[in-house]
Amino acid sequence: MTSLMADTARQRRSAVYEHRGTRAVQRMVEYAPATGGLALWIRHLDTEPEHPASQESALVAANDGVAIYYGPGFEALAPAVQTGVVAHQVLHVALRHPQRLEAMQRLTGDVDPELYNICADAIVNSTLAHLNWLELPAGSVLLEDLLSTALLYQESPDTALLKWDVERLYRAVDDRRAGSGGRGERRGGRGRRDHAKGASRGADAADTGAAEPKQDGPRAARARHFAGAILRDLLPAADGAHPEAQAEQAREWRERIIRAHAGDGVHSMLRALMADIPTVRTPWEQLLRTQLTRGLSMQPELSWSRPSRSYIANRGRVGGDRGGMHMPWEPGRASARAVARLAVLVDTSGSVESPLLHRFAAELEAISRRLEARVLVVAGDDQVRDVRAFEPGRSNLRDLVLQGGGGTDFTPLLVEAQRHGPDMAVFLTDLDGRVDYCPPFPVLWAVPASAEHMQAPFGRKLVLM
Repeated sequence: MTSLMADTARQRRSAVYEHRGTRAVQRMVEYAPATGGLALWIRHLDTEPEHPASQESALVAANDGVAIYYGPGFEALAPAVQTGVVAHQVLHVALRHPQRLEAMQRLTGDVDPELYNICADAIVNSTLAHLNWLELPAGSVLLEDLLSTALLYQESPDTALLKWDVERLYRAVDDRRAGSGGRGERRGGRGRRDHAKGASRGADAADTGAAEPKQDGPRAARARHFAGAILRDLLPAADGAHPEAQAEQAREWRERIIRAHAGDGVHSMLRALMADIPTVRTPWEQLLRTQLTRGLSMQPELSWSRPSRSYIANRGRVGGDRGGMHMPWEPGRASARAVARLAVLVDTSGSVESPLLHRFAAELEAISRRLEARVLVVAGDDQVRDVRAFEPGRSNLRDLVLQGGGGTDFTPLLVEAQRHGPDMAVFLTDLDGRVDYCPPFPVLWAVPASAEHMQAPFGRKLVLM
């Protein structure tokens, strides 16, 4: 009787803890105990064809950043391919790809899920491609191949993994522009369904006066064509409704990955500690607000023309109104300036994209209105093209039409700004230009992510992610 009860208990535990990917997880832990053990921090669930996860993705496996879902077709794969599929999904979860997709959507408002999935798959596949005890599915996209095909870059796998994270790779690949042609149809049934939905949404947008759907540029088109019939395996993030907990989860997964990679050593599933390891980044908008508030807020200074309040309250004496000793003169304080003055220098040489310029202008507008600062806008490339001044609270930077397209020389713009005596300057540029002048006021260089590696000639650099 006791033996029967024990067998029943074992069967129940097996029903709860076993799933279609169990053998693949065991193989991962056998060959790479630490990095393979990352799978043990993740939920694994079997799905049937009618399950929403199976309907959302025709793949044999998919994930939502918290759990991995296995479809019925997973069991038909060879053991080595099963291991490759599970390892692929585990790294998607560990690297927080679904959550980072939603974070990009919140910041930019327009992220193509298919292009993002291609970029995330390329990073994960190149990370696992060096292992001989697993096999990636046929048609898997590698990072070095995507770079050479879509961006025309030639880089080794190790160099590429140390340089590219999924956000940076996506921004480099996504060159879609507004147009009537839509995104274009890709191969495979899923692509056709997405295209049909996109066309329907485009028609609805036209009826309501919204923006037209975007059309692929050459880089995005090459990436889609190279990826072929790849299907999306990134589902909507399961914890998307709790963004306050995502920063802590990102920190935990980062620590797990670093410890696991160090624990396995040469047997690690990770080719190298990648640039794509999740990090907790402070939004550039918050950093910009902090820097400008410090630079433009009124700083009190000593004023010898008026006494301090304590001196007035004591009437300049110690020990009462009568017979007290005279106190030494105590100066008061006054504002350093009446109205703060901010210079916004914009590089119009064509290196800064319009969506980023729009976000940057909107943020500067709000800051100048809150600080009641005068705003001077100096735009140009190798020479000053436009100079405009705005009174506090009346700037409308988003409506400016900035023209340029020549070379880049920062000197004329800085010299022009100095003529107006600003308290601080913000220079929006990619830092690809010469400068022969250092102004007396502080300069904050606001650069796009593509110029993150560039060195600022002076002042501080802020990367706009």
